[in-house]
Amino acid sequence: MREVYQRHAQTVYKFLLAKTRDEHLAEELTQETFYQAVRSVDRFDGTCKVSVWLCQIAKHLWYQSLRKGRREAPVSPEDLPESPGPSAEESVLEREGRMDLLKLVHNLPETQKEVVYLRAFGGLSFREIGDVCGKTETWARVTFYRSKEKLRNGGVNNEE
Repeated sequence: MREVYQRHAQTVYKFLLAKTRDEHLAEELTQETFYQAVRSVDRFDGTCKVSVWLCQIAKHLWYQSLRKGRREAPVSPEDLPESPGPSAEESVLEREGRMDLLKLVHNLPETQKEVVYLRAFGGLSFREIGDVCGKTETWARVTFYRSKEKLRNGGVNNEE
């Protein structure tokens, strides 16, 4: 199991980070994923890759944590950086731009949305995305490219 952990922990963590967007929760769920994998290793039938099986466990645990109402704790003033950042106006414009992009991503079909999250927010390679989704690396590349094109067009596909 140590070898499985060393080989797949980063993939599971990146997958969870893309889903949760919370480093601490992603770390916690990664550990829980491997704990649950050890407990249920006898149910792994080999019909999918180990990384896919682990990410399925991770996704299930993430859904459980959402149902339990585990949310990100509010940021306290001590947690904020002391260095001066951008002006209030720059911050608002940047935040609005991110929100517009996230809204567009949110409106993508579920498969495209997951690929964008895994690539952009999780930092996974196309090969890792293909493994997680049970598809090929080429499928992940094409899906991500089509998603980017759709986002560039404001969420509207020119082909339609």
